[in-house]
Amino acid sequence: RPGVLENASSVGLALIVWIVTGVITAIGALCYAELGVTIPKSGGDYSYVKDIFGGLAGFLRLWIAVLVIYPTNQAVIALTFSNYILQPLFPTCFPPEKGLSLLAAVCLLLLTWVNCASVRWATRVQDIFTAGKLLALVLIIIMGVVQICKGKHHLSEDPVNAFEPFQKYDVGQIALAFLQGSFAYGGWNFLNYVTEELVDPYVNLPRAIFISIPLVTFVYVFANIAYVTAMSPQELLASNAVAVTFGEKLLGVMSWIMPISVALSTFGGVNGSLFTSSRLFFAGAREGHLPSLLAMIHVKRCTPIPALLFTCLSTLVMLCTSDMYTLINYVGFINYLFYGVTVAGQIVLRIKQPDIHRPIKISLVWPVIYLLFWAFLLIFSLYSEPLVCGTGLAIMLTGVPVYFLGVYWDNKPQCFNTFVDKMTYLGQKFCVVVYPAEDKPKEAGGIELKEEKSPLAGEDNEATK
Repeated sequence: RPGVLENASSVGLALIVWIVTGVITAIGALCYAELGVTIPKSGGDYSYVKDIFGGLAGFLRLWIAVLVIYPTNQAVIALTFSNYILQPLFPTCFPPEKGLSLLAAVCLLLLTWVNCASVRWATRVQDIFTAGKLLALVLIIIMGVVQICKGKHHLSEDPVNAFEPFQKYDVGQIALAFLQGSFAYGGWNFLNYVTEELVDPYVNLPRAIFISIPLVTFVYVFANIAYVTAMSPQELLASNAVAVTFGEKLLGVMSWIMPISVALSTFGGVNGSLFTSSRLFFAGAREGHLPSLLAMIHVKRCTPIPALLFTCLSTLVMLCTSDMYTLINYVGFINYLFYGVTVAGQIVLRIKQPDIHRPIKISLVWPVIYLLFWAFLLIFSLYSEPLVCGTGLAIMLTGVPVYFLGVYWDNKPQCFNTFVDKMTYLGQKFCVVVYPAEDKPKEAGGIELKEEKSPLAGEDNEATK
């Protein structure tokens, strides 16, 4: 991402940011692996925070995910998709913002329909486009290696020169570079959102983490090395679509391969985010923290159609904001805030329930290392971008009165309950959905810890075979 290089201020430090971010992501994934098999419930960090710290903390995690994290994440990826599709059509200028937003909206609507129609279709799309993403990155890496072998590159023979800054180093900006990098690694905890749908989660959850995180770190670092073989830092920062510029420099008449490959990659990214965010909202509704309609599934397809429509609509609203890097800073700061809270919960759970069965049990050194890095990142990000970070915190705190009025308060007026029931009934009729037979929404405050099997893991679901 150009945002990493821009904030890191030098090529060498940018590469270190990519490596360190990958290592920290791997440590966080180890912590989540232990939590995922200790609390085998879908919903990811929302479920863990709720069970460990209580309903209010869990609700705030869900609230900020509903309002900011997932809509922003999906909007950014969809805008990136449309940018790579349209950039070749506007070689001398940036694509029009309205065109970008319109194509991003079409992408979201199409993938929402796919996810509503069939879980099998959604997972097939994910498999195909993930393979396309890896092929694109491998192509970039191979071209970078060829450039180095030919001696035609922008890399200095003296490694020290790679750290020569093109602007003054700033600790706050470096922290923002880590936030930008963390966005690119986003998705490392997605499997924790669908734990109940996994086949043998005690084996497959940690296996997927141990394979994917090192692979992604390797690919991202060497892809960025490949970029700097063909482009100077100034060219990288000036490009609105780095892979397109890279392809134009090295592939000639075949340069169209790069924008298509990256577009396919981001298309799969939107699909994966829709898949997991709908499961998070489904889990929240099942716990009584969101409207009960979101806990319903289609009578035949077993897909959470209301939750998918909800996340799609919230993302379409977010598309009205076009500054992608500000959006990434929102997502990065708030995500890291709750990642740290979740990892801290791992330590709290060890103290509160030392004898609970843990199929995976890692050394507490790892969550401590993660939390130290987490504290550095949040403190300096807050120092560097107080308005962005403060706005994110303010949005999160708006969930406190909502929790007490909407969840904690049991004796609501009868007219309110009647209105909610009517809206739920209309939503059921419109989406043709019902409560899963074994899965009625829980009352607020019911925060028991138990293993559950998701109704979404039934008919047509091959999400993790």
